[in-house]
Amino acid sequence: MSHDIEDGLKKAGVFKSNRHLFLCLGPDCCRTRDGEQTWEYIKRRVKELDLKVMRTKAACLRICTGGPILVVYPDGTWYSHVTPQCFERIVQEHLLGGTPVREYLIAEHKLVGPPAVS
Repeated sequence: MSHDIEDGLKKAGVFKSNRHLFLCLGPDCCRTRDGEQTWEYIKRRVKELDLKVMRTKAACLRICTGGPILVVYPDGTWYSHVTPQCFERIVQEHLLGGTPVREYLIAEHKLVGPPAVS
């Protein structure tokens, strides 16, 4: 593995994270500016709380309604209408407390099986 790739993996938090957050920013599921506002809030709160999560913004998670859509892996929880206020509840109740926020939950599907790469 090249040194640059290894540095990128470390910077992304691959080796220290316990969850990965994916946020669909629109434009099909929501207004892009709403998605961006939620994304900025997520970035700030993850940093402030020093959460051991990776975060990735996406242009489409193929739901195309009810966005911004947030997926939390490996939990396999899918949330809709994720505003900054909603994300704060997800942080407090799910990421820190371990209980998904049923009010915004649209699906649960854990991906199971051995890792593809060791």
